[in-house]
Amino acid sequence: MQYRQLGKSGVRVSVIGLGANRFGYERMPQVEVNRVIDAAFDLGINFLDSADSYQNGRSEETIGVALADKRNHFVVATKYFNQTGPGPNDWGASRYHLYDAVEASLRRLRTDHIDLLYVHNFDETTPPGEMLRGLDDLVRAGKVRYIGASNFLAWQIGCANLMADFHGWSPFVAVQAQYHMLERKLEGEMLSYCRNQGVGIIPYFPLAGGFLTGKYKRDQPAPTGSRGESSQYVQKYMTSENYSIIERLSEWAEHRGRTPGEVAHAWLLAHSEVSSVISGATRLEQVQENAKAADWNLTPDETAEVNRILEGQPSGS
Repeated sequence: MQYRQLGKSGVRVSVIGLGANRFGYERMPQVEVNRVIDAAFDLGINFLDSADSYQNGRSEETIGVALADKRNHFVVATKYFNQTGPGPNDWGASRYHLYDAVEASLRRLRTDHIDLLYVHNFDETTPPGEMLRGLDDLVRAGKVRYIGASNFLAWQIGCANLMADFHGWSPFVAVQAQYHMLERKLEGEMLSYCRNQGVGIIPYFPLAGGFLTGKYKRDQPAPTGSRGESSQYVQKYMTSENYSIIERLSEWAEHRGRTPGEVAHAWLLAHSEVSSVISGATRLEQVQENAKAADWNLTPDETAEVNRILEGQPSGS
């Protein structure tokens, strides 16, 4: 396993992280969560990603149980913002909701601190100063160690960190965003901003819901039990153009003794702004497969070849 700095912070995270958005649902009970986290530990993965809204809090609860004897071996990230109750203040980035959300997450995670706390979405109803001061207070109190933003735009991160710098508050050290071979909007502004300011990018959905693994075949039904059977997110990528891309990527990877899923991870990690790639897993085998990309550093020539495939041009290989 390789490790990178989380943005310009001092903490190091594994280049492959473990996404816990499915932890605690009916097909991912505690016993399976334990097995997956134990496997991640054995593979050197030290970065776990959850949220208070995942499986109505069950994700955090299962992590808390699984980490009972290994809490200090993991950098645990979670998020607040989304609706967690019926009340008018049970959502948002306000100081009111923030403090309640963090205390609830700490109880579920069975810990006294959160290593990385993301604001899950930008909140137009809360003044940025209120959000940032509240987050900084929690850092100073030792309940949160670093803060990040999820699904923010580049200007929103920039304005927030400028305000934090002016007041001496804790800045956002990382931004989590959807970024993969078929979703590249981040490259418009976010990549250059993060490169310039030292903010770490944490891509999620690196495999496009499984489409980039190559398991979905042109003119064939989705495998039984796969997300592609019912997920509109996955199905939107099932176009003739995208099937052509994945077929060429699969051939390119096979010539190198690799899988298209490994290429998808390695391509993201070829961007120096990326601190870690968050990959979800519901089976032990998925964790093991995702981790294989950690030792593959694409050369500039290989990266250029992959980019040509993504752009529908001859790869030259």
